[in-house]
Amino acid sequence: MPISSDRPLSTAERARLSHRPSDRAITTTLALTGLIAAFMQTLVTPIIPRLPGFLDTNSADATWVLTSTLLAAAISTPISGRLGDMYGKRRVVMVLLMLMAGGSIISALSNTLIPMIVGRVFQGAGLGVIALGISILRDVIHPKNLGGAVALVSATLGVGGAIGLPVAALIAQNLDYHYLFWLATALAVVAVILVATIIPVSTLRAGGNFDFVGAVGFAIGLVGILLAISKGSEWGWTSPITLGLLVGGIAVLVVWAFIELRTADALVDLRVAARRPVLLTNLASISVGFAFFITTAALPVLLEAPTTTGVGLGQTLIVSSLCLMPLGLVMFVMSPIAARLSNARGPRTSLILGGLIITLAFAIAVWLHSEIWHIILVSTIVGFGVGFAYAAMPTLIMRVVPATETAAANGLNSVMRTLGSTAAATLVGLIISSHLVVSGGVAIPTTEAFRIIFAMGSGVALVGVIVAVFIPRRGHEYGTTASMPITLPEC
Repeated sequence: MPISSDRPLSTAERARLSHRPSDRAITTTLALTGLIAAFMQTLVTPIIPRLPGFLDTNSADATWVLTSTLLAAAISTPISGRLGDMYGKRRVVMVLLMLMAGGSIISALSNTLIPMIVGRVFQGAGLGVIALGISILRDVIHPKNLGGAVALVSATLGVGGAIGLPVAALIAQNLDYHYLFWLATALAVVAVILVATIIPVSTLRAGGNFDFVGAVGFAIGLVGILLAISKGSEWGWTSPITLGLLVGGIAVLVVWAFIELRTADALVDLRVAARRPVLLTNLASISVGFAFFITTAALPVLLEAPTTTGVGLGQTLIVSSLCLMPLGLVMFVMSPIAARLSNARGPRTSLILGGLIITLAFAIAVWLHSEIWHIILVSTIVGFGVGFAYAAMPTLIMRVVPATETAAANGLNSVMRTLGSTAAATLVGLIISSHLVVSGGVAIPTTEAFRIIFAMGSGVALVGVIVAVFIPRRGHEYGTTASMPITLPEC
């Protein structure tokens, strides 16, 4: 199956293809790029309580520093995936990294809310490099190394956050907060250089025209739904703006889907997305994203809450961050093991096992959350489960979609995880805010609040397992392009 491109390769690009880096170098570069992108998510977490003072704004408006990044990542990931399929994944990765660097510079120079939000939007857009990196692996890595490489790069979303959080906390506690963004700038520049130097030129292109109407419709619909979910507790769930955004977002996506089915070069091939393996994997991804985010939304609150009521553990932000590090480190260590299990038993088995481990972890947390070692134990077990699940999901997707649609399909899968994470953050906030006791003038969550949260996490993970059981063991599978002959276009 020859692979060709509509655009002639330059002499430099041909030279790069004739001196191809090793699989290990490519995987390491993309994993490092993923770590840097994931670090952008947790970058401002240590300074959230102080953002209103830093930016001369109120607490409600300051939350847009986080919300804007979430929305930008959710919108840009499938769009950049489609652009990567059409114009070259390596090229789009470099553009996203440059946007990330530019956003970091804007944020580093910001002292007011609006420029900070603009910078964070650009940083959020860069998170699409993880899905694109996984898709690049399918194009260039030898099939025997693909499973481990995909598992490693997929795990970077958790590893980057787990490692980046204590680093960000240390900087925020001892230096001016602007240094966080200068560090982000330096990391993004390093990533650009590494990708430009090591990652091969993309030779597989989908062709066709970019679906601007589909991209705009998808963005409007998704923003409406995510805003309603993330801001509903603040605006009121029955308020006109919340209901309008939620209903309007759903309506826009329904119309968008109708149009996409009749578009030749659609942003997302909904017929492929509706295939049973893809659809069920994406539904299971919602539960995994939901469960994963509970650890970052609930456990820090429990660790940092005052000890006066006997519920909180009274730890500093840095200590709390270190307690959650095992989650990301275990994901990293488990990635080759998860890949071997997927190769031996199929990625469906890895996804089911991961979901069962997460279910068990939160079931344990319902009763064990009163000591620091309890939290470390729970986060470690969750890391095992998420490691297996994250390694399996991209492989399940890539097995049943054409190589020319890999990046777009992985991007949509990332959106499903984001949807689960957004729902988790909202529900955790609602449960905590409705189960508070006042001690010494400070509102502290009750034990019941955390038990409800952990029971909810266990239940949602179990639903994901049930969904994963119905994923077909076998289906129509597409090969990797690394094992196919490549025909370079003529100059």
